[in-house]
Amino acid sequence: MGLTGIQIFKLLPKTNCKECGVPTCLAFAMNLAAGKAELASCPYVSEEAKAMLSEASAPPIRPLTIGSGENVVKIGGETVLFRHEKTFVNKPGFAILVSDSMPETEIGDRLKRFNELRYERVGLTLRPEMIAIKNESGDPVKFEVLVKKVKSETDAALILMSEKIEALTAGVRVSSDRVPLIYAATDGNLEAMANLARESGCPITAKADNLEALSGLTEKLMTAGLKDLVLDSGSRTLRRAFEDQVCIRRAALLQKNRFLGFPTITFPCEMTKDPMKEALIAATFVAKYAGIIVLSDFRGETLFPLLVERLNIYTDPQRPMTMQEGIYPIGNPGEDSPVLVTVNFSLTYFIVSGEIESSRIPSWLLVMDTEGLSVLTAWAAGKFVGDSIGTFIKKSGIADKVKHRQVIIPGAVTVVSGDLEEELGPEWKVKVGPREAAHLPAFLKMGP
Repeated sequence: MGLTGIQIFKLLPKTNCKECGVPTCLAFAMNLAAGKAELASCPYVSEEAKAMLSEASAPPIRPLTIGSGENVVKIGGETVLFRHEKTFVNKPGFAILVSDSMPETEIGDRLKRFNELRYERVGLTLRPEMIAIKNESGDPVKFEVLVKKVKSETDAALILMSEKIEALTAGVRVSSDRVPLIYAATDGNLEAMANLARESGCPITAKADNLEALSGLTEKLMTAGLKDLVLDSGSRTLRRAFEDQVCIRRAALLQKNRFLGFPTITFPCEMTKDPMKEALIAATFVAKYAGIIVLSDFRGETLFPLLVERLNIYTDPQRPMTMQEGIYPIGNPGEDSPVLVTVNFSLTYFIVSGEIESSRIPSWLLVMDTEGLSVLTAWAAGKFVGDSIGTFIKKSGIADKVKHRQVIIPGAVTVVSGDLEEELGPEWKVKVGPREAAHLPAFLKMGP
């Protein structure tokens, strides 16, 4: 990045309006210099300043968007090599491959899996986002029909893949409102592909056999006025593709190579026919450093671990993963069901809720906001103590769901029971649970 935070600050309006999401223009300037913000977030920057700052404040890896509506895939925009330096920002999109040469039943099954394989975790919905549609038949009409089918039956962000400009033109024509990714521009079709991308306003993939050729190709596309590019280095072995991903990221971040400063697409589906090996290859590219990962198919036993890996890697390592504060019913509880309280550190929640489920005792689990701290750490920090727990319980609304007035606290914080009873009042009874969550099933089966 060419300008320092102070240099950028001098060009900002200095209104400290906070509309950009940070308290001061100086803080916003520092974020711009670090690649943590976009200039468009400032509503009052002058046109002259925009012209001077646009290139200087741009992230070294250009961000771009594929798709429309609620299911938009944003890739690129990264500013670091390692997540401990600053959290990775835009998680890679997972795509399932369908082809116009597949049987109708197989296409239907894959679209069904795309729509159904979704998982709730840490209050989030984990799901794949993309479908890569391949024109294997070479027939533009068949390709157009398949694009229409995928578009009408899913909310997927689309990748249109063909070696024929006629097929891609037909596919873009019926899906341009979905902002598909066009795949792919090569030295052999550069002019036609560039025209299609320019006329449709869709992002386009640049594909070459090596990084030197890829850099030359992107330079030509940028000269043609295209900026929303995705890179395919052409590698179809794990080792070489891994090396290319690292080299592209380092070239963009460390060497400021703007011709390689774009997100990438990888194809584990073309590197092996073994589904488990394909999943392992995909897991590698989640960490290093793919923007899009195309898989031959989705299966729950391989997709779910990939989604969880992606969630973990693209969560800020400096902030714990948390659950939303509130009441979590487990096992269809009723007015006589026990009430337990715990912290909102996600790992604690999953352990405690899992043990409650295994007990087969329907229960109400109150999850209190302790800023993501575990039970003992939150107690030591004064965030999980008697008066604050009592205030949370009274405001939670649990009294409207149960007719008894008994709450179970973790055994590790027995010391808060007296203060909690005092805060809740004489009608409430505080019961101390086991120190270890693993003992919850036996404890709950003992009854009140």
